[in-house]
Amino acid sequence: MAINIKNTEDIERMRIAGRLAADVLDFIAPYVKPGVTTETLDTLCHDYMVDVQKTVPAPLNYAPPGYKPFPKSICTSVNHQVCHGIPGDRVLKNGDVLNIDITVIKEGFHGDTSRMFYIGSPSIQAKRLCEATYECLWLGISKVRPGASLGDIGAAIQQLAESQGYSVVKEFCGHGIGRQFHEEPQVLHYGRPGTGIRLQAGMIFTIEPMINAGRAAIRELADGWTIVTKDHSLSAQWEHTILVTETGHEVLTVSPGMPPATLVT
Repeated sequence: MAINIKNTEDIERMRIAGRLAADVLDFIAPYVKPGVTTETLDTLCHDYMVDVQKTVPAPLNYAPPGYKPFPKSICTSVNHQVCHGIPGDRVLKNGDVLNIDITVIKEGFHGDTSRMFYIGSPSIQAKRLCEATYECLWLGISKVRPGASLGDIGAAIQQLAESQGYSVVKEFCGHGIGRQFHEEPQVLHYGRPGTGIRLQAGMIFTIEPMINAGRAAIRELADGWTIVTKDHSLSAQWEHTILVTETGHEVLTVSPGMPPATLVT
């Protein structure tokens, strides 16, 4: 499948969708605390998207080939859950770490972003993993420019993660995005510099490294969606949607409440 190069109008609509997705994360942040259920977080986000933003929650009833429809409006992945956690009656407790993954549709275009949250006071190990994963995200973003390769992004993320004793989940990756939730290209979070598709202005895709404190091996739970680490080690993920510009890149999912970007030299 060909890569969809966005035109000026597409890019502006993607900016709007990206800002709205990030806005949901800012909105939900005060509610992420010990004693709340992931179901409550889902309900709050759903109502905010539908009633306030007038957006469509893209995950709700999303059913790619081989999957049953996803039953909720956001993904909530706790501790050793890597991605695609289904909100439910789980009560968040002090020390948990949580990834909330938001995708909204506005005027036919998708905005996609995720963020790690600390529930109360995290362990030193958990905090270090979340911070390292955030550094991996921004290092990958720093490689985005016309003429660079997808392999440059993946190699940078993999090298940084493994240099700190962590492992990279290889079964899931970033992806092109626009009118479709998932488009070409696939954006791997590992690889070799100089390999893969060359980037060009107008490409829009996500970078969303999933980094494990232990081994990289994962498995799928019986719900058909939730992915966990096989060794029950902690996992972290951050995600932004990125536009390749004529001179470099633009992050489309920034918001006032997100943590400051990690400076990469």
